[in-house]
Amino acid sequence: MSSTRKQYFTLFGLALMIVCLTVVMKKWHLGLRKSFVDSALEVSSLRSALLQHIEQRQHEIARFYNVNNRSLDIQSTFPNVDAFMDRTLETLGCSDLSSWTVVDVLGAGYTKTVLKVVLTQGSEVALKTVNDQGTDMRSCLEDFRDPQGCQDLVSYKLRKEIILLQRLQHPNIVKLKGQCQDSALVGGITAVLEQGTPVQMIQLLQSPWEERFRVCLGLVRLLHYLSLSPLGSVALLDFQPRQFIMVSGELKLTDLDDAIVTETQCRTTSDCVLQFPLRNFTFPCSGSGVCQGLNEMRNLYNAYRYFFIYLLPHQAPTILKPLMDQIMNATGELKHSVNKTLEAFEEVLDVYRSGLHLQNIPSSAINDYAVLKGMATSGNKEYKCWPSYNHHGCMLSVHGAAEAAHICNSHPQCTSFSLSDQKTWTGRLLASFRSSFSHLVPDVSSTVYVRTAKASATTL
Repeated sequence: MSSTRKQYFTLFGLALMIVCLTVVMKKWHLGLRKSFVDSALEVSSLRSALLQHIEQRQHEIARFYNVNNRSLDIQSTFPNVDAFMDRTLETLGCSDLSSWTVVDVLGAGYTKTVLKVVLTQGSEVALKTVNDQGTDMRSCLEDFRDPQGCQDLVSYKLRKEIILLQRLQHPNIVKLKGQCQDSALVGGITAVLEQGTPVQMIQLLQSPWEERFRVCLGLVRLLHYLSLSPLGSVALLDFQPRQFIMVSGELKLTDLDDAIVTETQCRTTSDCVLQFPLRNFTFPCSGSGVCQGLNEMRNLYNAYRYFFIYLLPHQAPTILKPLMDQIMNATGELKHSVNKTLEAFEEVLDVYRSGLHLQNIPSSAINDYAVLKGMATSGNKEYKCWPSYNHHGCMLSVHGAAEAAHICNSHPQCTSFSLSDQKTWTGRLLASFRSSFSHLVPDVSSTVYVRTAKASATTL
């Protein structure tokens, strides 16, 4: 082969290689560009979807807030819904939260974390913040891969709760003591709440009936308020004991992020069905196309199945048991409205406070006791009774000395009891029962009653 032909083939091969490389590079650039465009489109699509979710939350919050009894113009609230959050009811702000000491973690859920803290001024409060390790945050990051956007989205449950706590004022709703909106905080917002303890049903079951009745009465009063609230009829979709706390013996609702204030729309009665694990209830569809009263009935039956059934019937005073049975039957079958149910509870309270349930107790029972006014006992020998206000002894609430004497007579080991000026929430006296004591000590706020039949066995 001549050198000319070799040069020809060499040039041809080189040209072919250049053409192939050009084609490959062009396809690679096109592929890279397509991949970049697809990725950009995906990011844009995710961002758009996330913003849509945030906007829906903004709409939901704006619906709960009214200014001068008129609804807000929804469009005017974007993007600064925070500007419409009423701060006139709060006393604590960001400056008060510059430093605090964490005492305990009270709870951590899908969305929020609750801490028991001591502020610099010494007051104990509960701080509720966004849980940046919670299920809601993790799920959002998996779906949208936008940390800041997810913080904004997840924080709206807490923002909604703050507005509801501002708008709904009731003794059985936890008190909002302040709030702080600061981008440096997780989720950008913190709620400052009054301090309480989580509801412990086992502990409540071991408490005196009077205290258990107090919990249920407070709950009914709350549900009555929610049925006629300034926002309309409020339904608690996540109604469980963990949504409540105890504050000085009172039950208080502390979690409102799953509350709704609109009645169910309907065309027929089949649209107005309340479904529970063990049974369902059907209600009529009103002429205006709503399931009227469905919200309050949902709340009432949940109160029955989570609280009443456990706390009300057991250890109720004998004379009150028929009234308790009526309440249990009416709520278990949803025969009465919340208003009627509250009337029944208030009737029980009136009877219990007045002592009318003690008509069968003979007043002469106190004649068997020597009365020592201005005295208290020391060196006591205690015995236990249930349910007692003092778990190490026997302390019960009584309407007066006659009821205390009747109780002491029914306890074989009881030889004496004392009454002080200490009272329960109903105004009843607290009586301490004992089997013996060593000596008496002066106490102007106490009176000792010693059973005379056993006085000789008691050292005075």
